Amino acid sequence: MRERLLLILAVLLVRLPFLNHPIQGDDAYYLAVAQHAQIEPLHPTHFRHLSAGIDVDMRGYPHPPLNGVYLGALLASFREVREATFHLAYLPFSIVAVLAAYSMARRMSSRPMWATLLFIATPAFLINGTSFESDLPHLASFLTALALFESDRLVLSALCMILASLTAYQAVVLTPILAWRLFAKRTPLGAKWLVILTPVLTIAGYQCFERLSTGAMPAAVLTGYFQNYNLQSITNKIRNFAALTTHLGWMAPPLLAPISWIAIPAAALAAWFDSSPLFWIPFGLGVATLYNSRRNSWILIFFGSALVIFFAGSARYLLPIALPVAVLAVERFAKRTWLLALGFGTHLALGLALAAANYQHWDGYRRVIASIADQIETKRTWVNAEWGLRFYAESHGAMPMHRGEALRAGDLLIDSKLAFFPTDYRTGGGQLTVLERHTIRPSIPLRILSMDSCSAYSSAQNGLCAFGISDKPADEVTISTVTARMPELSYLPMSAPQAESQLLSGVYGLEGGSWRWTGSRIAALLKAPAKPLPIAVTFRIVDQSPARLITLSANGETLATQSYPGPGLYTLQSQRPFAPAGSAPVTVTVVADKTFQAPGDNRELALILTGIGFVQP
Repeated sequence: MRERLLLILAVLLVRLPFLNHPIQGDDAYYLAVAQHAQIEPLHPTHFRHLSAGIDVDMRGYPHPPLNGVYLGALLASFREVREATFHLAYLPFSIVAVLAAYSMARRMSSRPMWATLLFIATPAFLINGTSFESDLPHLASFLTALALFESDRLVLSALCMILASLTAYQAVVLTPILAWRLFAKRTPLGAKWLVILTPVLTIAGYQCFERLSTGAMPAAVLTGYFQNYNLQSITNKIRNFAALTTHLGWMAPPLLAPISWIAIPAAALAAWFDSSPLFWIPFGLGVATLYNSRRNSWILIFFGSALVIFFAGSARYLLPIALPVAVLAVERFAKRTWLLALGFGTHLALGLALAAANYQHWDGYRRVIASIADQIETKRTWVNAEWGLRFYAESHGAMPMHRGEALRAGDLLIDSKLAFFPTDYRTGGGQLTVLERHTIRPSIPLRILSMDSCSAYSSAQNGLCAFGISDKPADEVTISTVTARMPELSYLPMSAPQAESQLLSGVYGLEGGSWRWTGSRIAALLKAPAKPLPIAVTFRIVDQSPARLITLSANGETLATQSYPGPGLYTLQSQRPFAPAGSAPVTVTVVADKTFQAPGDNRELALILTGIGFVQP
């Protein structure tokens, strides 16, 4: 009992300093699920959410809904998001995970207390334990299910497997892990073999329930997004493998790393690919860990499954094997208490420093939004960002942006250089003027996410290092406003510099130096000519496009409608000159009847536009 009380105290010591941690990472998406849970408690993901400028079906979110439901219950109780209160409500997950880890460590290690302390010092446990993502609830139920199964408490273990399966899909890996353990012990067929099927049956049952009640299996929607975004490509899989191996090598303290001969060629190969020691050293250690785990089914099965399931290479994905990795390190140095203490101390210090830098990063967003809250609440404001920055901006009334969003004069825009998938937008004929620039710079020179870091801690897209070392800004947030500006051109070629300000909506970025893809509805602002002139639009219908009926209008008046037989280059022109009202700018719109999506491109596409405006008859 004394050991358990000491472990609970250790958890409190690493969690309480971060009790007021800001909203971070994917917290915002889980909170969106929590909000919808107030409307449809049984279907908390049955809604569409604007993500990176695109409306997505949240049934395809890569996590089951239980964590969102838990957040929804907190939201229903407190009526608003309160960071400290919500983190206090998540604290039991950390305690349960540690106690379950200790229970398993007593079966696996000659020094269970040291193994559990190393588990607590795992950087991913320290950092991701401060979020509202599903990692800690899943870890707690995953480890508890294992501990109860080993204690032959099969009913309780099955209940924990259900919770784990409704929190994260990777809970399905419990089945092969336990099956291998039963096979190794030559356990005869019986209740235990049935219980290990619980994760598979739970996930299958959830899919069927959603299919029958909402019309689509979440797995089918998710698979569609995998294909659209090309997330399971070979390139992503290679980066996922490299990043996860790196995180595995940094999961235990380097002082206690399971060194073996294979680490040298592995590190050399990694150094040839990326010379940063923050990549090739932990990569070599990760390969050595796998080599020394060749008789540990828990590590090998879960790591192998992670290579198949995941695509982003985040360190938090490996939390379910943090304990057996800690046990592996402890057993190699079980008789050297001083070395275990030194390894624990250095790793704990590193993990807490990374967690503190992470806190300062997200708190920077919270502070920026607090400083302009009065402006957001009194002006039409857009936020061109994701994650915590978007959450705090929206909480004061800002709106997320669709791709190609048209801004009006007087609008406020909050923009980020880092916060994920910036969205194309139009300034509605106005000019974007920067009012404020805010630099997000943690005082601790460590980075798990930043503009110039090679860190793969959250994603392998920007690099493969275990984390980054830098004193440069992590992000820059700009606050801008749209000021009115008169259009300069009466005819607007897509290559003209003025196109960026005169195209209002429905048109994407310049390609090939002369043309732009469009959506179904195009709007442009044109300078009124000195005399009435016809208006024309020149465009191409490509082979893939189903668009055939095109309508041209000016200031809401339909000027021409034409049906086209198939692909080709066309010009649609008004039959008569258009007479503007004085010198006021003219808004010209073009509407196509149908759109399509190209493979790997989530934009709604209709035409290739080359020019639009007043022409000489």
